Amino acid sequence: MVGAGQLARMTQQAAIALGVELRVLAGAPDESAARVVGGVQIGDYRDLAALREFARGCDVVTFDHEHVPSEHVEALADEVAVRPGAAALVHAQDKAVMRERLSAIGAPCPAWARVASAGELEAFAREHGRPFVLKAARGGYDGRGVWVFSSADEAAEVLASGTPLIVEELVPYERELAVVVARSPHGQGVSYPVVETVQKDGICVEVIAPAQGLDPEHAAQAQHVALKIANELGVTGVLAVEMFQLPGGRVVVNELAMRPHNSGHWTIEGARTSQFEQHLRAVLDLPLGSPSPVAPVVVMANLLGGEDPDVYRRYEHVMAHDPGIKIHFYGKEVRPGRKIGHVTALGTDVDDVRARARHAAVHLMTGEYV
Repeated sequence: MVGAGQLARMTQQAAIALGVELRVLAGAPDESAARVVGGVQIGDYRDLAALREFARGCDVVTFDHEHVPSEHVEALADEVAVRPGAAALVHAQDKAVMRERLSAIGAPCPAWARVASAGELEAFAREHGRPFVLKAARGGYDGRGVWVFSSADEAAEVLASGTPLIVEELVPYERELAVVVARSPHGQGVSYPVVETVQKDGICVEVIAPAQGLDPEHAAQAQHVALKIANELGVTGVLAVEMFQLPGGRVVVNELAMRPHNSGHWTIEGARTSQFEQHLRAVLDLPLGSPSPVAPVVVMANLLGGEDPDVYRRYEHVMAHDPGIKIHFYGKEVRPGRKIGHVTALGTDVDDVRARARHAAVHLMTGEYV
């Protein structure tokens, strides 16, 4: 696995159970997965020589992020199985390429266009309304590389930066949903239930599985869209499709991620097969596991670092207060706003399960009681 963040760290847990030897390419020895994986190579994922050395002896190369240059992914594929391949991965790397392809296959998308000038931006705004959403075509996550403007004048600094950009209509959505699916090289596909993701300042703070109050027909439509995207793009491994739910229940696609995803962390305790095990099964072309949930309601709450780095001393209260809470820390330095872990609660009543997850998360982050 190229990358040694928390996704690789949690993949290691699944690899141990499957008897799969996981190696990671880490940028530094103190990265999240490098702390727990036996086979660690230190190197730069932007360096083709380092990637080739890392891949030597591997059966399959996969990723815990989408930042490896496309040309490097293509070059590696001549020497080892790379999953997902460059032709699929580019759709998670470049939003303009993604929008073009999704539009071509009929996936529901917001109105959008490539833009490079104030005139093009104003022309789009006249047709599709204001405010509008400006996005960097490459890079950006957790709200970075995304701006909401009402005029080209407001966007002047971004336009002048030289960053390739796309503009999208500001979708009047009711809530954000996500569908995690997996696809194997021979085309087997499975979908987890549609979940609701709750965002704060561009960062996911909570995932509710399944999304409550979602019409079964609309849920099936969202899963169908995600599986169609995986098939049409030739994805191998886990694909997360982030969506907006519009008034009336229809969905449009927002973003793609071709790897295990924050919206699927609930599956570690909450599904028959975690997304991390599923990703390994898929990239190794093993039969895929059941994505069925093990409880009527599962809630995952992210732990975001605060001013106090000593989160571990608050374990005792959380564990004693609710023995059913599951805590995951990523072995990362605590910094304000940084994802350092998550908690998961399972149950039957959504309000109760959300309250339990929120209590644990707030106390671990701040020491406060809710």
